[in-house]
Amino acid sequence: MAIINTGLLTKGLRSEFSNRFDGAPTHFQDLSTRIVSTGHTEIYRWLGSVPQMREWGTGRLARGLRPESYSIENLKYESTLEVDRDELSDDQTGQIRVRIGELAERAATHKDYLIAQLLENGDQSGFNSYDGVSYFGSSHVSGASGTQSNTISATSSIPTRPSSLEFRDSLADGITRMMAFKDDQGQPMAIASDGMYCVVPPTMYFSALEAVNSTVTSNADNVLQGAAQVISYPWLTDPESWYLLKNNGVVRPFIFQDREPVEFNSLSDDSDDAFKREKLLFGVRARYRMAFGYWQFAVKSTFQVG
Repeated sequence: MAIINTGLLTKGLRSEFSNRFDGAPTHFQDLSTRIVSTGHTEIYRWLGSVPQMREWGTGRLARGLRPESYSIENLKYESTLEVDRDELSDDQTGQIRVRIGELAERAATHKDYLIAQLLENGDQSGFNSYDGVSYFGSSHVSGASGTQSNTISATSSIPTRPSSLEFRDSLADGITRMMAFKDDQGQPMAIASDGMYCVVPPTMYFSALEAVNSTVTSNADNVLQGAAQVISYPWLTDPESWYLLKNNGVVRPFIFQDREPVEFNSLSDDSDDAFKREKLLFGVRARYRMAFGYWQFAVKSTFQVG
């Protein structure tokens, strides 16, 4: 992602920020559809599914598409460090450089953090999909689709740390559920089983890895080997839930509405703060929004004692 250079004058810190920012591992680009925003708010119109091909018969049969839409307002984000001028002059251990590096990593991973918040709150009132109901829920209806649910329950002797076999079964249920979703015309969405991601809390990471990478589970061939990639989000605080996401649809599970990229700047040596208070300020600023995309490409699984 581009970083706007607004004239950071302290030598070395600008390159430190850029290197750390570019090198930070992120996943948001794989889980969200990037939309370039040109205004304060963008309106997304979800028109339903394209009609299935049919025999020509007596001629073309035009069928209308369902107009469903919602608006997403861009938000502004910032993070700022205050450094005493003497500290900057006397810093012989690179501590300020370390803090700048941490600032860069926080800025780079912020969109992943936002996705984690959407995942964790997606079954709450107010965290709605384009159809007007909670993103994760059992009451999704669009046209002739019938009522559909993208939440499932799984059983485990230890819900916070399921075995690899228990996680494998939960993954199979999630993929099966997703592949069975119907569109607004009552037709199967024909969701393929590829492009799957398991987004898990840290407590489930190794169970998930073993479930999708082992050649054998429970003395049997693992038919789900390689069926998904595993991502651990440290910001997920519900230790009993994980999320199956599909990333190769036309619209992904999330929308990254990109208005203004991350900007790294400072109040330099000749600023009022530096002159009066001998304080230098280093900060980042950006405008964007992470929002829900297709709920059909996301399934929440929760383990319960069983």
